[in-house]
Amino acid sequence: MIDAVVVGGGPAGATAAEELARSGHSVALLDRPGRIKPCGGAIPPRLVRDFSIPGSQLCAAISSARMISPSDRTVDMPIDGGYVGMVNREVFDEFLRQRAEKSGATRLSGKYTHTERDDDGTAVICYRDANDQSEREIRARLVIGADGARSQVAKHLIGGPEVPCVSAYHEIVEAPADNERYQATRCDVIYKGSISPAFYGWVFPHGATASIGTGTAIKGLSIKSSVKALRADAGLTEAKPIRREGAPIPLKPRKVWDNGRDVVLAGDAAGVVAPASGEGIYYAMVGGRLAGEVGAEFLASGEAKVLRQARKRFMKAHGRVFWVLGIMQHFWYRNDKRRERFVSICKDPDVQELTWQAYMNKELVKAKPAAHVRIFFKDMAHLMGLVTP
Repeated sequence: MIDAVVVGGGPAGATAAEELARSGHSVALLDRPGRIKPCGGAIPPRLVRDFSIPGSQLCAAISSARMISPSDRTVDMPIDGGYVGMVNREVFDEFLRQRAEKSGATRLSGKYTHTERDDDGTAVICYRDANDQSEREIRARLVIGADGARSQVAKHLIGGPEVPCVSAYHEIVEAPADNERYQATRCDVIYKGSISPAFYGWVFPHGATASIGTGTAIKGLSIKSSVKALRADAGLTEAKPIRREGAPIPLKPRKVWDNGRDVVLAGDAAGVVAPASGEGIYYAMVGGRLAGEVGAEFLASGEAKVLRQARKRFMKAHGRVFWVLGIMQHFWYRNDKRRERFVSICKDPDVQELTWQAYMNKELVKAKPAAHVRIFFKDMAHLMGLVTP
């Protein structure tokens, strides 16, 4: 019998386990070995600050982004006074798991299968050990589900409708020397319907390697073919492949994150990936920390209602950002004509400044109302076709 089992060892699960372990609770972190999520690997400076990430974990520091329209028009967006950090998920996730272990969490290697209940109602987490494939179980007062977009913990212990997802796929390749089509300090974001009708493609530098990927919610679209086209456009056709990964990415937060008893969700299992940008690492770690905090409150008080606070606190802090990004995706990603106009808007200095400030600090910029008004009218002009892209 232990205090808590965290299912899933990505950024959300590892952060939740560390939070609980540091508060003095007995915690098991159950992770399936060999799983690496397809991810561009971008993290903002606020994540580095809030979660004390050492500089050694950054494989690249990005100083600009290049937006590429359906007609191959390019708009460069330099980052004034800041950066976007890049991490290799294989290395970064393991760093977070090791940090949780150093804080006192016990690591278990295996695949979650299901949950049973003891006679007294205590959760019994059942899993298949990765080393000898034996069936094992562990009893816990609290279960944190951080096991991805298709969370089995959510399915078995919370229920409700599945969260809509996009299918994401990327390839990690050896990075070439800098040239006109590839820069080691620039992220390329490609808004073409042929690459992804409802999302975007990316070419993100990771130091010695690069991540090339995309995502789609449309069945029948070959995202592997899209990535092949992205590699060709970036001059990376001959780049040596290192690994390939695919996984679903949730499109919006789940409406319920707990079962009102002893389970709470975090990360992709809770659906906390930002619309439009697809950013998930920062929000996963915030959700993991909140799950750990409310989990500690639950273990201290025995009151299951405190578990609801994980979602309430998250949405209070970030719900408006998700709402704004959702509207942006709905309007601007709908077709290539609108994507063309969206990239054109990115030339605007007000758009660039507010975009980077919001991204780096993870909150809407309120200090410049005049800039927001100007952007609103520029958006409306583009939507009504009153200006040429």
